[in-house]
Amino acid sequence: MARVAFYSGSFDPPTNGHCDVVAQATALCDALVVGVGSHPSKSGLFSLEERIALIRACVEPDVKRRGTMLEVVSFSDLAVSAARRAGASFIVRGLRDATDFDYEMQMAGMNTAMAPDLPTVFLPASANVRAITATLVRQIALMGGDVSPFAPAAVVAALHAKVAKR
Repeated sequence: MARVAFYSGSFDPPTNGHCDVVAQATALCDALVVGVGSHPSKSGLFSLEERIALIRACVEPDVKRRGTMLEVVSFSDLAVSAARRAGASFIVRGLRDATDFDYEMQMAGMNTAMAPDLPTVFLPASANVRAITATLVRQIALMGGDVSPFAPAAVVAALHAKVAKR
C-alpha cells in the first residue's frame, strides 16, 4: 500500500521553508499531495492558480528526482476532508518554533478528533529556514526588499512582477 502524505497551506507565497518541509516529507512517503487552501473571505497576494503553479515550479523537480509522486490540489474545505479525498495516510506539518508547536498541536488535536485515521507528522524546520514565514516574505517584497534568501527563484520573480504592477 502506498504511503500518501498530505501537506496543506495557503502558500502565499511558497517559501524556502515550505520547500524544506516538502523535501523532508518525501523521505516518508511514496506520494505527496500538496493542498493549496483557499478561503472565499481571504484575498491573498497571489491567486489560487498562481500559488498552485508556483508550488509546482518550486518543488516538482526535486520531488520527482527523489522518486516521490507529486500532486498539487486546491481545496476550500477542511484539510482533513481534502486529505481523505487525496487518499492520504497521514498529514504533514512543519514546525519552526514553540509558537508553531502550540498552534499545530491544537490543530492536530482537532484533526484527530475529526479524522482519527489521519495522524499528523511534525517535521522540524531546518536551521537555515526557521525564521522564514510567507507573511514576512510578502511584506519584505511589497516594501522593496530582497527576498531571494527566503524564496525559490520562481517565487522571487513572481513577487517582483506583482510589486511592479502595484
